[in-house]
Amino acid sequence: MSLLILNAGSSSLKFALYAAGDAPAALLTGKIDGLGSHPHVLVRGADGARLRDDTLAGAGPQAVRDVGDAITLLFDGLAAWAPGVALSGIGHRVVHGGVDFDGPALIGDTVLAKIEALTSLAPLHQPFNIEGIRAARRHYPGVPQVACFDTAFHRGHAFVHDTFALPREYFDAGVRRYGFHGLSYEYIAARLRDIDPAAAGARVVVAHLGSGASLCAIRDGRSVASSMGFTALDGLPMGTRPGHIDPGVLLWLMTERGMDAAALTELLYRRSGLKGLSGLSGDLRDLHASGQPDAAQAVDYFVAQLCQQIAAMTAALGGLDALIFTAGIGENDPLVRARAMAGLRFLGIEPDPVANERHGAGQEGLISGSGSAVRVRVIPTDEERMIARHVGTVIAAAPG
Repeated sequence: MSLLILNAGSSSLKFALYAAGDAPAALLTGKIDGLGSHPHVLVRGADGARLRDDTLAGAGPQAVRDVGDAITLLFDGLAAWAPGVALSGIGHRVVHGGVDFDGPALIGDTVLAKIEALTSLAPLHQPFNIEGIRAARRHYPGVPQVACFDTAFHRGHAFVHDTFALPREYFDAGVRRYGFHGLSYEYIAARLRDIDPAAAGARVVVAHLGSGASLCAIRDGRSVASSMGFTALDGLPMGTRPGHIDPGVLLWLMTERGMDAAALTELLYRRSGLKGLSGLSGDLRDLHASGQPDAAQAVDYFVAQLCQQIAAMTAALGGLDALIFTAGIGENDPLVRARAMAGLRFLGIEPDPVANERHGAGQEGLISGSGSAVRVRVIPTDEERMIARHVGTVIAAAPG
């Protein structure tokens, strides 16, 4: 029996098939990305061999335009990529779990309704997570489905790391710091226990740096604080999101520029961040290559904020023993890592430039020098594997 894992987003669908068991083994992994522009599918088998790698039609009767089309392509393709597969469970990444979910949940009508009610808190992500759930329930009506929440890992925060300085009634109504990328952080914490147990039990900051970016302060494998807050807008600057911003700016935009909620949503989720600063792109690879002054300033701002906010996470922990870089930028951009480590030398970080250049493209390793007071590592994240573990546990505990 196998577990199918779905991570549905606005422009991509990541998926993986695992053999069910205590230590799920990947049978195939894949991604359909470029939705809405230049759709492309890549599927790899357990040995890494490419089972499919081609550009898809973006128009016409066979077009793959959105996540719904991508899910149909996946379900139709499974028979060819994994002949004879029988599913015992399906796991879904769900970005926002609110106050109701502090762990994975078996999906029924009530759970799905609660997930849908949280859409306004994650409008860039939640609708696509829900679309994946609904499509899978239609296609595999008898297969148990499990929602795994990005916010759940952060639910044990102390009050001071969970609240805003607003009247208490708003906290009681659910206006609080939720934190995100929890499945990634949970995986990194577990992986760190395997490769560096001493660090795993100490004070760790994990930098999940991708098109969405955040930081997590972890002590003894548990989240203490996160740079993201009520929504996935707060904290670090991101590809198209601003990160930390003075709320007075939003009041000014409303009163002086006449922006309503819809206009602010468009600005904050799709036109800001690295894309807004550079006027070019939200992708750091494009900014590194451009040579344009505005692009260089956008990179400078990203690195400056990264250093400042890592320092803030260090304060929440009372010190720092290990720093982990993960996700697309964290795993594959040695320049950003080098500049961040240079900016954090005051914490006792001593980089190993050769090791830093060497590690990337899915590689794992230590990138700090032998004299560094803080152990700095690159650890590739694997949210899909973390979801597979949760799905197996939830299904095993389900009655009947």
